[in-house]
Amino acid sequence: MLSRGLKIGVLVAALLGAGALMLPSYATEQAVAVQQDHRLVIQVNKKDAELQDHVLSNIVNLQKHYGMDEIEIELVAYGPGVWFLTEESEFKPRIESLMLQNVVFTACGNTLDTIEARDGKRPPLIQGVGVAQAGIARIMERQNQGWNYLSP
Repeated sequence: MLSRGLKIGVLVAALLGAGALMLPSYATEQAVAVQQDHRLVIQVNKKDAELQDHVLSNIVNLQKHYGMDEIEIELVAYGPGVWFLTEESEFKPRIESLMLQNVVFTACGNTLDTIEARDGKRPPLIQGVGVAQAGIARIMERQNQGWNYLSP
């Protein structure tokens, strides 16, 4: 024989499963808003070591503030900033470390194509760096998905 509390729990679970009982829309909107507030796309379009160092420090500080598992970060590099993500980058060890912490690094394919056409070879990227054909379009996609945007 089921207790009264257990019967109510079973009934609520059945109603939720059937879609007959739903959370108020504001509760769902609040949950989505919190999740979206913790997603950041960062633009790097300058070959400036001081700026790049600052960006990496910002990423670490955000992870400390929100918790590593509570924030999604993608850095998109294009134009002269693409050199930040190459094998020759002075920041390679820090970038590799952040990749292990689920930070996504993306290079602009159009910039890489331009460098290859000009120099006859494509600069090798740090292993694990992704490529989006158009870096700026990638940033726009992330913004359209509700990601916050930082252009240092």
